[in-house]
This record gives sequence, structure tokens and C-alpha cells, in this order.
Amino acid sequence: MAYRNKVYVAFDGDNDMRYYDLMRGWNVKDDFDFNDAHDLHSARDSSTEESIKKSLMDRFNNSKLFILLIGEHTRYLTKFVKWEIEVAIRLNLPIIAVNLNDKRQGDDLMPAVLRDELHITVPYKEKIIKYAMDNWPDSDKRHRGNGETGEYVYKDKVYEDLGL
Repeated sequence: MAYRNKVYVAFDGDNDMRYYDLMRGWNVKDDFDFNDAHDLHSARDSSTEESIKKSLMDRFNNSKLFILLIGEHTRYLTKFVKWEIEVAIRLNLPIIAVNLNDKRQGDDLMPAVLRDELHITVPYKEKIIKYAMDNWPDSDKRHRGNGETGEYVYKDKVYEDLGL
């Protein structure tokens, strides 16, 4: 089994790539340290769906955390994004749902497959995403151990402490 030290980020590649690129930029310049699973293998658009999913599974097998960037069209993506969410659920990866519309909790943009599954929802802000990356995995383990599911959100105090 591979050593799981990566963060798998799923997103709408057609519409939300700039948000993923910005996260990668935070990783380079700020104290936003994540070991990006996308650095493992490239999945080319010209590849078959089967070979792309095989490459993505290699990334999953090295991941300790799943981040879903939720934009305006994410809930409609069934070929890869829905599959990625389902794999993260099946692998019991801690899931951080990041709203690109800056809302602190899920709304009608949340993919249906994730709504009742254990996850934390945060807005697209560097400090709260980093906080979730550092803290949600332990909370996820505790909630999962108690048989709890569904969406969690951080209390206002966390946002205040982070200056948000």
C-alpha cells in the first residue's frame, strides 16, 4: 500500500481551474503547505476514460485528504467529479467541500452525492481552507467513529480567530 501523504483536489476543470491554480500558488508562497496528489501523474484529455480513472486512482491511493472545489457547474459533472466524490467516500477520506461563492455552508450548488456524507464545508479563503486541512481529519475520524454523517461547518468563533 502506498504512503498516504497527498491532498487530492477535485474541481470543474473547464470553469474553476483558476481557483485550483491559486491554491497551488498559496502552496508555493504562503504557509499553505499541501502535498498535491495531482503532481503524481498527468491525466491527459486525449486519454480514454478508463485510463484517466486509473491515473486518478493512483492519486487517490496516495491521498490522505479530499478537497472538492464547488463552483456553479460542479453539481452537474457526472463523468469525473461525481466519480471522484464517490471514490473519496468509499475510501473514507476526510472531505473538505470548498464553496467558490464564499458561503460557509452547503447550498443548492452542493453535488447531491455529497449532501448526506460526512464532510466540512468552508468558503474559498486561504486561512479557513488551511485550518480545515490541519483540523478536519481528526474531527472526521471522531465523527466517523461515532457513526455521524452529513455536513459540518465551523462556528463563527473559528472565523473570528482567523480574522475572517
